Amino acid sequence: MSRDRVPTRMLPSGDEMPLIGFGTWRLHDDTLRAALDAAIAAGYRHFDTAQAYGNEADIGDHLAEYDREEFFITSKVVGSDLAYDRVIRTCRESIDRLGTDYLDLYMIHLPNPAISLRETLSAMATLVKERLVRNVGVSNFDAYRLSCAQHIADVPIAVNQIEFHPIFQQPGLVEYCTQTDVVIEAAAPLGRGAVFSDELVTSISEKYGKSNAQVVLRWILEQDIVSLPRSSNPAHVEENIDILDWKLTEDDRHALDDHPRDEAIYTMPTAHWENDDYGIIH
Repeated sequence: MSRDRVPTRMLPSGDEMPLIGFGTWRLHDDTLRAALDAAIAAGYRHFDTAQAYGNEADIGDHLAEYDREEFFITSKVVGSDLAYDRVIRTCRESIDRLGTDYLDLYMIHLPNPAISLRETLSAMATLVKERLVRNVGVSNFDAYRLSCAQHIADVPIAVNQIEFHPIFQQPGLVEYCTQTDVVIEAAAPLGRGAVFSDELVTSISEKYGKSNAQVVLRWILEQDIVSLPRSSNPAHVEENIDILDWKLTEDDRHALDDHPRDEAIYTMPTAHWENDDYGIIH
């Protein structure tokens, strides 16, 4: 499959971000390498990782066999490293591990109220100025935090990566992102497996002769939302991007739109501050 067949969204820098990416959370060693082989062969050119995933070096080693310009690479800085100097250092370390000269997208992985957001975004602007980062994003930001970031940042907030799938759609946040030209990325677009047993998704997938994953990813694609499916199974990796040559009917799309949609899989109303990701509890 040619990378040119995957639709894209234009970011403020003018870069085109593929609407289907490959998530690498909890993929390591031989499992990761086999999944990357399958993803590249299937046509994925957008790869999402993070400092916290612990797999940047393996990804970098694998992608080094190819032309860097073929890929859109994202990484994220963990919430405990959001002070100015630590953002700069962490980004340089991620770039080194990935074996590249720059990141297409660098994101705040988690908001951390114990560290000044202005300080973090100032560091992000420095990274853009030094051409180490082409686009800046945030992850797990609600509309309030995103609005704050937009008002104090010296560079555009290009992307907000959030939990988004038929069971948890966050319509208010999606509407705000749309209104302010922030591209939405669906992290865990398959609800970490929850959509596989969902009755509505299953009934629609049977009509099309498609998998539940394909139906959900097609529904996300038709909203111009980026999806980041993850799988260690090469057959599933290929299946998840095989959604470009068919469409959902309007009725089926609306049925998924109207699905009960308030069941979060990992987005919590309050944070567990003892988590090392925040660096608050010592």
